[in-house]
Amino acid sequence: MYRTTVRKIASNYNTLRVPKRTLSNDASAGISSTNSAKFNSALLACSTFQEDEKLGMRNMIGQYDIAIVGGGMVGIAFACALSSMPLTKQLKVAIIDSNPALGRRDCIEKTDLPDPRVSTVTPATISFFKDVGAWDYVQQNRHAFFDKMQVWDYTGLGYTRYNARDVGKEILGCVVENKVLHASLLSCLQKSDFHKTIYPSRLTSMALQSHSKEVESKLPGAKLCDHGSFVKLDLSNGDSLFAKLVVGADGAKSYVRELAGLKTTGWNYSQNAIICTVEHNVENQCAWQRFLPTGPIALLPIGDRFSNIVWTMSPKESSERKTMNEDDFVKAVNHALDYGYGPHPQSSSVSNYGDRLSWLIADMTSSSKECFEVPPKVVKIASERMVFPLSLLHSNDYASNRVVLIGDAAHTVHPLAGQGVNLGFGDATVLSKVISDGISIGSDIGEISLLRKFEAERKPANIMMMALLDGFQKAYTVDFGPLNVLRAAAFHAAQFITPLKKNIISYATGEQKWPLFS
Repeated sequence: MYRTTVRKIASNYNTLRVPKRTLSNDASAGISSTNSAKFNSALLACSTFQEDEKLGMRNMIGQYDIAIVGGGMVGIAFACALSSMPLTKQLKVAIIDSNPALGRRDCIEKTDLPDPRVSTVTPATISFFKDVGAWDYVQQNRHAFFDKMQVWDYTGLGYTRYNARDVGKEILGCVVENKVLHASLLSCLQKSDFHKTIYPSRLTSMALQSHSKEVESKLPGAKLCDHGSFVKLDLSNGDSLFAKLVVGADGAKSYVRELAGLKTTGWNYSQNAIICTVEHNVENQCAWQRFLPTGPIALLPIGDRFSNIVWTMSPKESSERKTMNEDDFVKAVNHALDYGYGPHPQSSSVSNYGDRLSWLIADMTSSSKECFEVPPKVVKIASERMVFPLSLLHSNDYASNRVVLIGDAAHTVHPLAGQGVNLGFGDATVLSKVISDGISIGSDIGEISLLRKFEAERKPANIMMMALLDGFQKAYTVDFGPLNVLRAAAFHAAQFITPLKKNIISYATGEQKWPLFS
């Protein structure tokens, strides 16, 4: 199953080949007739660099080093990464997104009820936020560190407990509302002296333009615009602008990806996830995940006696759960996290199993000796219940000529391990470093050869994580006797085999690039 997933995702993977479809004047041949007209040639109009941080002016033509399409968490994180490095902080950058929040400074009250849209950020992501200067803002708002996690399934045949102490760390992760993460990055960007212009609009078309005139960059000793090519971007409000590089950070339904003719591989899971904020009588300090016949349910601490629920189920069931009354939904959640669908794993039998393999697990971690625990009871719902469909999507190529994809525009994964946004932040980090390295040797930041370096580093790591998550999703949604036994063996192995457990933790927290013994 795992090998099949890898083969499907990686079937078109070749980091060194130039894609068959690049963004060019004749790229319309590979795109639908509706979009092909958007690639028609236009005369290139060059304007001088302006150190302008105002919102884009209607019908003004601006020229930029980089245009970021998508001002969500990953897009703004990439802008912050550029603003934090000496060789990229002087680039002129446009950010295109119709979200009105980008043009204002919203005040988030810590006393507000938690929003159901949260992310579990890894220690690696936290380090990135600290590097760009955004973590202090997060710490001033609601967030919840956790150092323990328990995973089990409905058969009651096994469980695994993880503890940050197993790898000499203080935390496994931190749960933060998406609006807090986004606001922290936006605040960091607004406070910087970075040359940025925000266009509160939507991208309608883009086309590669050729030009022979050299244009000086603001970077000392560098000519970023002397290679004769720009991408012209037309916006829904009538603005047009030109950029040496377009970064598509516009999500799973990326219009940049579509316009660039970059094909994808993927499938729908025929599952929905229902998310909401719930409240306990005690503070939850552990992350919990139980695999049920229809998909996993996760209970994640968010602080102040609140937790976040991410519950995967069939579309029909999600519709029923979303509309049922609050008391019935609370009962259903507690049922799913307790005795529902099957018994609790027996700690005594697990310990006996460990004793029989003492020759293999002599140096057990502290969490290997911890007994199974029941999650804290949910007493009420503290937010609306939101439902969204689940799918896997991977772009066969991350880069085309003067176009590159990051975040969900390049890859969308199942939320069962909370890794989606962390992969996006990893993309932002690596791409900013690749661009900085390119500038240091005088490379054109939009050249495909430079962008392929980013793709070569990120694609294998993203494919590996996607394949693992897809494998878990498929393995834990099949109720079959022999497979149940194999799953139980996997729980036991992760619980007692110290090197395996340490590698799982290091990989999941972003401290290690590959999943096993790297």
